[in-house]
Amino acid sequence: MTYLISTDRLKRRMNNNTVIVDTRFELADPDAGRQAYLENHIPDAVYLDLNHDLSGKPLKHGGTHPLPDLDQFAQKLGNIGIDHDTTVVIYDQDNHMFAPRLWWMLHTLGHRKAYVLDGGYARWVAEGNEVTLAVPSLTKKQFVPQVDETAFVDMKQLKEKLKEDDALLIDSRSKERYLGQTEPMYRKAGHIPGAVHYFWQDVLTEKGRWKSNPDLAQHFAALPKEKEIIVSCGSGVSATPNILALKMIGYQNVTLYPGSFSDWISYEENEVRTGEEHHG
Repeated sequence: MTYLISTDRLKRRMNNNTVIVDTRFELADPDAGRQAYLENHIPDAVYLDLNHDLSGKPLKHGGTHPLPDLDQFAQKLGNIGIDHDTTVVIYDQDNHMFAPRLWWMLHTLGHRKAYVLDGGYARWVAEGNEVTLAVPSLTKKQFVPQVDETAFVDMKQLKEKLKEDDALLIDSRSKERYLGQTEPMYRKAGHIPGAVHYFWQDVLTEKGRWKSNPDLAQHFAALPKEKEIIVSCGSGVSATPNILALKMIGYQNVTLYPGSFSDWISYEENEVRTGEEHHG
């Protein structure tokens, strides 16, 4: 099973009931992605922004990139020409975290024909493929969301599942942040008690390409397939490459905690741990 598409396959699919979405983004410079899109993008690509399109407005709880209102998001998808019959190809600057976030959102709304461009925009350009600054004109469609409520959990559900030992929690951030040695973004450092560490970039090779399914299966071999795997990170974005990888190798019961660490620490009573977790 793959949710990745090669540049060659994308070239064959263009103009064939396919919508291409550019999700380039920089957390440190929120306008950089849209600016990059306006300067050059894959022909016929439309732009969706992490902050304005793929997230809702941050509140006291819910994390820094909460899910948007899903009905409004479905309307947005329809406005850019996506319905359940449309193939959607999503790309990032390279193999980054923003394209899998949109892939996960589409998947959660019942869309089954979404793929992430392996190697992203950087690879498309490196191969000498055409780019443009022309913004496409779009034919509106109606996207009817079929929301899978089991695809995500809130803080209370997470606590309940961990208490009952019904699920295993993964933290997708860097090792240093997981251990609590550094925390560049939030006022507390460490991780949610019980979380095991699987850095999201470890689904990629040293050259930044997606690992093969057999290599991914080896990477996640310690995770039981019969248990629910809840995936978290800082704010529900870098968790999604891990979800995509797990789904590709046959893990069925994989859930996102969209609020992730940034939501968890918004509740004063929640404990935060530092250092390694010992399971067994």
